[in-house]
Amino acid sequence: MPEFLSFLSIDYGTIILVLINTFILFMVIKHFLFGRVNKILEERQADVKNTYEEADKSMAHARELETNYNELLASAKDESAEIVKNATKKAQVRSDEIISNARTEASNLISRANDDIAHEKQRAMSEMKNEISSIAMMMAEKIIQKEINRKDHEALINDFIENVGDDVWQQK
Repeated sequence: MPEFLSFLSIDYGTIILVLINTFILFMVIKHFLFGRVNKILEERQADVKNTYEEADKSMAHARELETNYNELLASAKDESAEIVKNATKKAQVRSDEIISNARTEASNLISRANDDIAHEKQRAMSEMKNEISSIAMMMAEKIIQKEINRKDHEALINDFIENVGDDVWQQK
């Protein structure tokens, strides 16, 4: 067993050499590798930080755009309501104008019709007067041509009345 124990023995020189080698290896790794790794880690950290900042900026920009969009939408709604209101007013004004024009035209037509009726009435009256005059003239000629007694006189008047009515209605 002593041989076995000799294998398990602690050699201080070896431990010191291993520690010196480890220290030298650490220094070499630190000199060549840690700087690069730290630089990569710092770049990655800066990149992540920039990404978060850009995301925050994009989020702020998106909120700004959303606010602008909502304002534009509200403005568009107000504008469309105003357009509809103006169109309704214009339509009402146009409707009132059309109704007013129609009433004026109807009034003019009625006035012209009344004028035409009055003219026709005067013309008919004039024609009737002319006919009555001509019938009266015919009666006067008949009366002059023969002597009339009361019975003949009544017959002439009745005949005159019948002829005047027929002549007036035949001309219309």
